[in-house]
Amino acid sequence: MKRIILPLLIFCIALSAKAQIPGGGSTIVGRISGTVIDSVTKEAMSYTTIALFRSTGRSPLNGVLTDDKGNFKIDNVKPGTYRIEVSFIGYPTKVVNNVITTLSKPDKALGTVLIAPSAKALNEVKVSGAKSLIENRIDKIVYNAEKDLTSAGGNATDVLQKVPLVAVDINGNVSLRGDGNVRVLINGKPSGATSSNLSDVLKTIPADQIKTIEVITSPSAKYDAEGTAGIINIITKSSNISGISGTVSGGVGTRQNNGNASLSYNQNRFSLTANFGGNLTWPQKTNTDFNQTFNSANTNTVQDNVGYTNIKRHADLGNVTATYDINNYNNVSSTFKLTQGGFTSDQSQTDNFTNLNDATKNLLYTNTADSHTTLSSFDWNIDYTHKFKDEGHELSFSTQWSHSATNVNYTTLYSARFANQLSLNNASGDEYTLQADYADPITKKFLVEAGAKSIFRSINSNVNNYSPDASGNFVISPVNSFLYYYDQNVFAGYTELTYSLPKGYTLMGGVRVENTAITGDPQNSTQPNLQLFTQNYTTFVPSFTIQKTLTPSQTIKLSYSKRISRPSLTYLNPYLNQANIQSQSVGNPQLSAETAQTVELNYNAFVGTAILNGSVFYKHTNGLIESIASPITTTINGIAQSATLTTYANIGNSNSYGASFFGSVNPISIMTLRGQISAYTYDPDPSGAFAAQQSTGNNVYVQYNAFGSASVTTKKGFIAELFVVQTSPRRTIQGTNPSFSLFGVGVRQQLWNKRASIGINTLSPFEEYKHFDTHISSPGFATNSTVQFPFRSYGFTFSYSFGKLNFTAATDKKAIKNDDLKQGDTGVGGDTGGGSQKPSR
Repeated sequence: MKRIILPLLIFCIALSAKAQIPGGGSTIVGRISGTVIDSVTKEAMSYTTIALFRSTGRSPLNGVLTDDKGNFKIDNVKPGTYRIEVSFIGYPTKVVNNVITTLSKPDKALGTVLIAPSAKALNEVKVSGAKSLIENRIDKIVYNAEKDLTSAGGNATDVLQKVPLVAVDINGNVSLRGDGNVRVLINGKPSGATSSNLSDVLKTIPADQIKTIEVITSPSAKYDAEGTAGIINIITKSSNISGISGTVSGGVGTRQNNGNASLSYNQNRFSLTANFGGNLTWPQKTNTDFNQTFNSANTNTVQDNVGYTNIKRHADLGNVTATYDINNYNNVSSTFKLTQGGFTSDQSQTDNFTNLNDATKNLLYTNTADSHTTLSSFDWNIDYTHKFKDEGHELSFSTQWSHSATNVNYTTLYSARFANQLSLNNASGDEYTLQADYADPITKKFLVEAGAKSIFRSINSNVNNYSPDASGNFVISPVNSFLYYYDQNVFAGYTELTYSLPKGYTLMGGVRVENTAITGDPQNSTQPNLQLFTQNYTTFVPSFTIQKTLTPSQTIKLSYSKRISRPSLTYLNPYLNQANIQSQSVGNPQLSAETAQTVELNYNAFVGTAILNGSVFYKHTNGLIESIASPITTTINGIAQSATLTTYANIGNSNSYGASFFGSVNPISIMTLRGQISAYTYDPDPSGAFAAQQSTGNNVYVQYNAFGSASVTTKKGFIAELFVVQTSPRRTIQGTNPSFSLFGVGVRQQLWNKRASIGINTLSPFEEYKHFDTHISSPGFATNSTVQFPFRSYGFTFSYSFGKLNFTAATDKKAIKNDDLKQGDTGVGGDTGGGSQKPSR
């Protein structure tokens, strides 16, 4: 009962705050809005500075920048008489006088504001605004993926590789400033599939469906506390066009083929949007070279492996959203999203086992494997929002049901040494969420937000491994099979306060409290040490931000946040995975949650057509979770052999210092140059026995990722872009994971008044295969592996839009954001820490 009372208590405290602050709700404030248009070209002026002054004042009271359509809104404006000053490089300042708001009419719509370029600008070069590829906002960095033409024909993984501060390795694992404990949301919501199969799900999302990607490095108390690195939110495209409209797009390439179609209907207070897409990859051949050495008093062996894997992926996904504005104060919406996909692979490897102490035990053998994986999931949410008469005063309720299912089946045949294997793995999970959020601008300078949330997760994983009997027929292997039930319930509540101070200061502080209850229940397993285990803990998560607006185009911000990384099923499951007898794994039910505290200083400026953003940060992590591999001795056909056992542990603490910078500039009107670099330190402080596992020594290592691009856009609709990405190797306590680099070029021609376009692009044109090296070592063993992955690709893309193009304002509504669970560890998909791992040598 206390788990329910706790969040509700915090929620009620915030609701009562209005009665505790004098003057709450007594002042009416309004909004001044308009659209800035170039008087000569009639094009919208984006990123134009709008400054608000008292009618006779000298210092600006507030300021904003126009969006990509030239629109601007200045909120929290008291009744009075003002003047507006509109400025942009190459244009004389436009002054709009006698802008009057009153108590009866607090909102003032200026309509179209025309500004004319200076005579010098007209003689030299046409200046026009363009939406930046990268934007910096008060709480996030936004990457406008729809403007990235080199990603056309790719998938979400291709786009993420170019997002500031984000890195994606060869296996599709996502990290933020070097930390893999990042939460990935889709349209502000989790997906039942992303929690367990993130890398596979990202490959199912066509790049053509992605509008923007938001990066939140210091989440406030409103967000679930999970993810020590922060949050990545992938926003897919939607349309707010009146009438009926749609878009068809696609691409055909040497690596992947995409197709996408959307249809929108928006009339009066009802809107309906549907989006359907899919992708299909050509078979891709990956080459592997693996070497493992064991060196101890009793063992001195070498395992060499060379082979290849052919893999082919496919995916289909769609979503339908219906929204209805009951009246001016009440809105209800519902979205249903369905994803289906999978991949097949065939593998062939040659193994050379060498015993340096006894040559008679040397052995050369081969293995072949075939696997088939299917993924399916759906997410269904219903959201209701009630808006009060005061601007920004609202109450919302949200519910969501997510379901996911994964089947992983494989057969592995050995010519010698090991017994053949057959594995049939089925896993499914359900997640139910209830959420309430409340926001009240008690005064024009003081905002109170509060909320309560409950998440109920239930997962079952059924792993059946088979081995041959004396006749060679597959029979079930009880010691390697199991049925596992896993439940996790989270109860949370938060309160967040935002206060605007004089001289451009804004304070935002909050606190979140989360209670987590976990139960793991192993069934019908013959392993004697498997027992039911439970965990229950409460986490206190504060956050604080202070921001200073130096000028309408310059801000500086200092923030503090605390985050946690909950170990879930893969990390806790005590089942001993012996599917690969030489690479065994087991979870750790005693694992504690990892917590991280981050302090960050950020500066952002718009100087003419240039955007500059820089930040420095310090992060301290307690209970750092890493995988630890150790040498063990196992028995194969009655003969003692060396193997590794991998588990998870809280190895100690970590301190990390880092800095990032990104910027863009238009040296000439048609060209944009962009670049970003992020560097951070890896400096773990392992405790106890884990200090002996530290192959990296006591050194401090600097890691980085960088991105640069150049684009040209002509007035006749021709666009060209090139980019380059580079990341350093990522370190762990036992070694290094691969570095990554990529180069790409794309061109596009817009047709028929920008209703259609065709284009071509290429990735890695000068290098067919990328090499990815991994090194792991510890007392008694060392592992080195190289993977050659095909990256060179060429593609043709197209798009066509039809219907009316009268845009309406998007409905502002709350949505569920389950960013509390560590990605990739729920066990849906068979990766449960036991039984479902495919052997790979």
